[in-house]
Amino acid sequence: MIGPGRDLNLLIALRALLEEANVTRAGDRINMSQSSMSSALSRLRLQFNDELLVRVGRDYELTPMGQLLLPQLQRTLPLIERALRSEGDFDPAASTRTFRLMLTDYSATELKPILALALEAAPGISFDIVGLPSEPTDSARDLTVNDFVVTVPGVGIMGDHHKLFTDDYVCLVDKNNKHLVNGELSWEEFQVAEKAVCKFGRAHLLPPERRLNEMGYQLKPHVVTNSYLPLGHVVAGTDLVAITPRRVAKRLPADSPVVVVEPPFGHVDANLTLWWHQSHNSDPAHVWIRDFIVGHSALLQLAA
Repeated sequence: MIGPGRDLNLLIALRALLEEANVTRAGDRINMSQSSMSSALSRLRLQFNDELLVRVGRDYELTPMGQLLLPQLQRTLPLIERALRSEGDFDPAASTRTFRLMLTDYSATELKPILALALEAAPGISFDIVGLPSEPTDSARDLTVNDFVVTVPGVGIMGDHHKLFTDDYVCLVDKNNKHLVNGELSWEEFQVAEKAVCKFGRAHLLPPERRLNEMGYQLKPHVVTNSYLPLGHVVAGTDLVAITPRRVAKRLPADSPVVVVEPPFGHVDANLTLWWHQSHNSDPAHVWIRDFIVGHSALLQLAA
């Protein structure tokens, strides 16, 4: 371990290296050049007498020592940084904190009323909203470098969490879609219809696709979007069938030629969930915004 005479400043670099498992990304995160970060990694390997990161193919993986150190750093470094800043209780009225959220257009639209209320309570704060991680297997890193990930369970995101509201999935079709019979979409017609679906990354398996897999049907989309909101426009005037959360469908314009039909694969819940890493629990600002979102989440359920 790091003892007397060792460089404690390297702990910040070490946390970035272990969380990112990538020298370039770690350097970008703490504003260090790749050469400086590589030098820091060499020094850390000497200090700990361990490789910490080992190359596997084109990527790096943490050694057992690295896996042991990471949660300790995630718990202790925020406490040290808070003490050095002499940071007391979080003051919403005075804060200029930027909170970073990873979510979809659907989640952003639904959370808009709560985020607006938060900006009223803390007018100096801001929100940096980015898309979901393309590789949910990196969720531990995504949850540490961002304040929250907002998505449904079962897509590879793991961590502390709170369910915000429950939605479900429906199908969108043009009212003149040839697969629509008496206003309904049968399982047989669904299987032969061309599909338009939303995907957020190659490794994300959303609840409807998981249900279809369980039924022995492999979804092979003909049109793929990276957000839900355009799906209504995509299927309009075509014989495509789209799958989307019901709340998205409710936002279709009144004069839209697209209609909502119940899915022939049965009811599938969409439990929109707020996820965060436990290392944020010692951050007063993070705790405040999290409690604010959770405390107002009843508004989202009422809006269903």
